[in-house]
Amino acid sequence: MLVLRSLLFNVVFYLWTIVCCFGILWTLFISRTGMIAVITWYMRTLAWLERTIVGMRYEVRGLEHLPSAGPYLVGAKHQSMWETMKLHILMGDPAIVLKRELLFLPIWGWYAAKSRQIPVSRGKKGQAIASLIEGARRIKAEGRPIVIFPQGTRTAPGEYRPYKIGIALLYEALGLPLVPMALNSGVFWPRRKFLRRPGTITIEFLPAIPPGLPKEEALARLEAVLEEATDRLVTAAGGPATPRPAPAATSTAPAAASVPASPVSATA
Repeated sequence: MLVLRSLLFNVVFYLWTIVCCFGILWTLFISRTGMIAVITWYMRTLAWLERTIVGMRYEVRGLEHLPSAGPYLVGAKHQSMWETMKLHILMGDPAIVLKRELLFLPIWGWYAAKSRQIPVSRGKKGQAIASLIEGARRIKAEGRPIVIFPQGTRTAPGEYRPYKIGIALLYEALGLPLVPMALNSGVFWPRRKFLRRPGTITIEFLPAIPPGLPKEEALARLEAVLEEATDRLVTAAGGPATPRPAPAATSTAPAAASVPASPVSATA
């Protein structure tokens, strides 16, 4: 039954996504706000398909930790393409850090460009960081939340990847509160796997790290609380705990960028 439901869901999911990709092309000619509303509707239809076909639901905890107004920074765990399809539902109109070359993809890139995300130029470290901060300052001026995946790519439950320095540089440059976002989506929607498992995915927003701390301290605090909370959610759902290196072995790497997985979402 699990295999059959997964097969049915995958077929319907990709067919519906193709239909929507072409069917909402007209939104490229209306206001950006109008297009975001339509994209959010598409995301909600996917959540309905997940519930109806797979029996996959989700709950959100800690919404009180999101600032009620103004821009803020979200450091989110990234285990699956699933969470990329929920960010607009959770935060309304977030800007997500992504690779600049993705803007050149047919159709998907058109939506990403109009929705005004934060493209990052890959290449020399200084150029990537400059493009990251420049884009984030533009979004801050618009009053929108900014989402970045601090590990830079999807990381399966039970797998450890070091946190990259990009989010710490944004935190320092923008002077915004940093809200950690833990989840356990990879237990139910595994990366590069066919099966979709029934159950309740949990997203948990944790208390914000206030602005003004040294960037190294903020990054260390983010990793500590986000890994602890994610392990708690993953193991409660039957997934594996993540072994972590000793603190002295933990390192940071160049700025993060993300890879999209949904044709009308703008993230990894």
